[in-house]
Amino acid sequence: MHMNQQQKSGKNPVVEFIDVRVTKLSPAGATMVILDRISFTALQGKITGIIGASGSGKSTLIRLCNRLDDPSDGTILLNGQNISTIEPLLLRRKVAMVLQKPFMFEGTLLENLQRPFLFRNIAPPSAKSDEITRVLDLVQLSSEMLARDARSLSGGEQQRVNLARALVNHPEVLLLDEPTSALDRPSTARLASTLSNICESEHLAIIVVTHDLYLAEHIVNHLIYLEEGQIVEQGDATSMLAMPQTAVFKNFLAKPESSSL
Repeated sequence: MHMNQQQKSGKNPVVEFIDVRVTKLSPAGATMVILDRISFTALQGKITGIIGASGSGKSTLIRLCNRLDDPSDGTILLNGQNISTIEPLLLRRKVAMVLQKPFMFEGTLLENLQRPFLFRNIAPPSAKSDEITRVLDLVQLSSEMLARDARSLSGGEQQRVNLARALVNHPEVLLLDEPTSALDRPSTARLASTLSNICESEHLAIIVVTHDLYLAEHIVNHLIYLEEGQIVEQGDATSMLAMPQTAVFKNFLAKPESSSL
């Protein structure tokens, strides 16, 4: 399924998938198609949501965006440049990923935010620097928490630290893989509000893989439904959720695990 006209209009395209295909060999030597002819565009200042059942190819798709995996065929562009021509470490600063399970380095919250600078042999900013203040404000964390042991924080707080750590590099794209899987509903609602604010204020393209239809309903602009490695439906999230066009998407929405919507 190719990009629809509504998605192509409006803000600048940041990430573009053009007929992307991923295949792998099974243990028996047979070719398995993981993703097939994937085409979509993620726009600046918009949130693209990818939903689908387990095994549909969602996580593989998001890993392609910063070359944790590479496509077997097709093209992936970042601001018009083929990502295969971008040095991987540079690409991963431009396309930051927040993993499903928050990971905290040993040390304080501040030390966790300073890590990306140390990895690049750059002097880290101080607790009162504009850069630390900026990312704390973006993820709605108090500066009073900077001295706390990062591993003692709640799951929701750790996920916000993960977000802040990704944002210190001023990425152009933010990837999130099931960011609410370990959060309760109030924490999910707070994270959704935070992501929406980040997208608008930082002018990022955000791509989020999720099982949580709360995110799809409340913050996603462009929604993609994957089934067995193919895009079955994509379009405006509100319209898709209100009027699904295919039987498989209707069935997906009707499943008990989708009732949180």
